[in-house]
Amino acid sequence: MTLLHEFRKFVARGNVLDLAVGVIIGAAFGTITKSLTDDMIMPVIGWLFGGFDFSSYFLRLGPIPATYAGSPDNYAALKAAGVPLFGYGQFVSVVINFIILAFIVFLLVKFVNRAIAVVHEEQKTGTAPPAADPPEVALLREIRDELRARREDAGIAPSSPPSSS
Repeated sequence: MTLLHEFRKFVARGNVLDLAVGVIIGAAFGTITKSLTDDMIMPVIGWLFGGFDFSSYFLRLGPIPATYAGSPDNYAALKAAGVPLFGYGQFVSVVINFIILAFIVFLLVKFVNRAIAVVHEEQKTGTAPPAADPPEVALLREIRDELRARREDAGIAPSSPPSSS
């Protein structure tokens, strides 16, 4: 039962849930980026270079099975048939996909850093409202103020803070 309790406590922490959300959104974002590369950018690059298709560039590293009836130039069909291939064109597509994804993440981090800098600047100049005190600090202030009020009502002189010697 303690293992289950510890696991529940672990999952209930906010940062674990934030990480899970980030992984799910990241996977979806990766799919969008892959589609952007495969369906929009690579066809335009191919069109600009006269039908240049990166995925069709490969080296065959082994024999084609005798039962294979497809084209010897079809990368996807050869790969599905189990022919060992060195698919450098596909690798170029994946590298372009990575560069796009890395650039988008860079822009996102740059935007967040700029937003954080604006908030810090507003806090420095005093144009932003101060952050709320934690509930414990607010409670301690209320207790302090109540104790002062009771002392004043009872006619007790306020005590001076202890001197540090």
